[in-house]
Amino acid sequence: MDAVLTRGTDLGEVAEKVWAGERLSFDDGLRLFQTDDLLLLGSLADLVRQRKHPGRVVTFNIGRNINYTNVCWVRCKFCAFYRVPGHTEGYTLSTEDIFQKCRELVDLGGREILIQGGLNPKLKIDYYEDLFRAIRAEFPTIDIHGLSSAEINYVAHISKLSLEETLRRMRDAGLNTIPGAGEMLVDEVREQIAPLKERTSRWVELMRTAHNLGIRSSATMVYGWGESYAQRLEHMLRVRELQDETGGFTAWISWSFQPDGTELGGKKASGWDYLKNTAVSRLMLDNVPSLQASWVTQGPKLAQAALKYGLNDFGSTMMEENVVSPTGTNFLMQIDEIRRLIREAGYEPRVRDTLYNLVD
Repeated sequence: MDAVLTRGTDLGEVAEKVWAGERLSFDDGLRLFQTDDLLLLGSLADLVRQRKHPGRVVTFNIGRNINYTNVCWVRCKFCAFYRVPGHTEGYTLSTEDIFQKCRELVDLGGREILIQGGLNPKLKIDYYEDLFRAIRAEFPTIDIHGLSSAEINYVAHISKLSLEETLRRMRDAGLNTIPGAGEMLVDEVREQIAPLKERTSRWVELMRTAHNLGIRSSATMVYGWGESYAQRLEHMLRVRELQDETGGFTAWISWSFQPDGTELGGKKASGWDYLKNTAVSRLMLDNVPSLQASWVTQGPKLAQAALKYGLNDFGSTMMEENVVSPTGTNFLMQIDEIRRLIREAGYEPRVRDTLYNLVD
């Protein structure tokens, strides 16, 4: 990229740091967010993506979501999925129901289940140990990518265990990795959207503990709550600092809040904002290896476009989705469709596992 492209813009100095491979500061991040030059942002992010993942390969995972329970007492304002304890629409899947979903995945050649639910007061540590062991015994090739930080913290609390002991027991029972589930790592925002969930420091402590136990995780961010760009950067830099310390994050995934059907309400963030947020994420998170698309919320066409804005991974086949779909956002894709979208964007689709190793 020639320096003439940024001459006369407000990003010249930041672009020079990107070209030189230097770490960007908080102030650099603000300048990135504040620019209207989306094409330049994409070019810079794609440069960093090519350094980390040279060539035209875009990975994806053959996996499925399993929402094992929708019973949850927390009442997050942004969630249309949960049902409070005692609600007639509340459920907890049987082990055989979960096995059936696993069989369908294995029959498609898949190997990862993302298992998440609610904070169900009836489910303590022994439930998860029994479930994970049963899955591992019946389906030894499946990777269990499971439970949000809020779920794990709650299991530790109601089981009267330390966080470390809870994570160790889950690991020993078969838990492989943990999804990010951070929403926004800024307490002022968390207080507005989910006042009963754990604070930022507890999320950081959980991820640090998991990484030290050899349990790797993704890191996520949900934006579009009315937060400032500074607060988005605060979230990103918390992840970057912890990654410097532990190296335990495999990937970063960000997506916009889907307000329809939720108590919180509001307006959906734009596609422009998603592309900008994706590019800034790639530029700021210099120590996180992969950036994953969130086509389930943004739609396949926007996710396809975002491959030019720093993404190197197209996410998972999912097979079913029960958390976002109650808001009216309902995108699901077959394996062949994911391959087609990646190819049409000019890339080579390759299947990966949970740790981003190629398996095809």
